[in-house]
Amino acid sequence: MEITGIRDEDLGTNKFLPGHMKEIPRRLIRCLNDSGVRYSIQHEPDSNRLVRESVDLVGLVHSAVIRAGKQRLLAVVPNGCDIDLKKFGMLIGEPARFETEDEFKWLFPDCVLGAVPPFGNLYGLATWLDSSLTETAEIAFLAGTSIDVIKLSYSAYADVIRPRIGKFGTKSGESKRALKAR
Repeated sequence: MEITGIRDEDLGTNKFLPGHMKEIPRRLIRCLNDSGVRYSIQHEPDSNRLVRESVDLVGLVHSAVIRAGKQRLLAVVPNGCDIDLKKFGMLIGEPARFETEDEFKWLFPDCVLGAVPPFGNLYGLATWLDSSLTETAEIAFLAGTSIDVIKLSYSAYADVIRPRIGKFGTKSGESKRALKAR
């Protein structure tokens, strides 16, 4: 379903899963609508099916909150990639570490943990994007809930977010293999 504009009153609470009473954050929808970008929303009430299908979803990205010195940043990598903290720290110029959910959950009151959209600007964070994503035609991401995915073109995303770009992603498990080899 192609959506160019959703009104606030159209956004209800997701009532399909008990305990998952979050809705797509209004600030995210407003940002996309105000920017005039075209996007689509996939709503899958069966979150287990969404997780299974997301493995094959081209352009799926995930976000992590990183602490580098006194800075809190949002790092975005493709699905199937991990964030190499050593590379990320070198990029930032300070040692980097993942923040725990308890350290950052208050920043995202309108999101389910694990479904933070890659829009750090909406939450007062600089967004860093792995350079491999610049070659992607479309990106897709969990939209603040565990059952909603938003898809849009990479160029539209980059125009809205204006992310900082660097090489800090590694294939999942690659950094662990490198550590074992040492």
